Amino acid sequence: MPRLWIKICGMNTREAIEAAALAGADAVGFVFHEASPRNLTIASASTLQSYVPAGVERVAVFLRPSQDLVDGVVAAIHPDWVQTDAEDLATLRLPARQRVLPVFRSGQARPALLPKRCLLESARSGAGERADWQEAAYITAMTEVVLAGGLDAGNVGEAVRSVRPFGVDVSSGVESARGVKDVVKIREFIRAARAAAPVRMIEESR
Repeated sequence: MPRLWIKICGMNTREAIEAAALAGADAVGFVFHEASPRNLTIASASTLQSYVPAGVERVAVFLRPSQDLVDGVVAAIHPDWVQTDAEDLATLRLPARQRVLPVFRSGQARPALLPKRCLLESARSGAGERADWQEAAYITAMTEVVLAGGLDAGNVGEAVRSVRPFGVDVSSGVESARGVKDVVKIREFIRAARAAAPVRMIEESR
């Protein structure tokens, strides 16, 4: 069973990026959506991504983006992953080798054939709303699911044990105020997620 993949999203400071990397995060997310308090300009993201160490993946996160915005971000940052709603990806033009992380939302229709990896989110991103764990557990039997929505250090262990996802994704759950990352909460979240993962691996080996 592969190691639990952990993404800390909504990064906007060097300190938060370094804290996540040192604590063992597998990926960090940069948000490009004007309505979000975590929104970045391409220039600021270009600076921030230089603080991401080798071995930690960079995810460009969008929501209903324009083609021009996506083109600008991809050209400037060369993200490891582009994350946005699956319906957005259906209309966007991306480089041939660009890896994508389609977002599906709890309660919404999904295609019969799921992508190799996807993210299951609540109805609203970055609002601390919990996704449907039962639905997530069902999808996990079909594909690699990254569980997002309403996670924090207090419930991520239960989520990992209940859903058995490929990965977990957190943003508001590691903030001291909306849009303000808390390095202590980042460390606590990663520690709690990692502590639950060995239990998942033991159970699945039986």
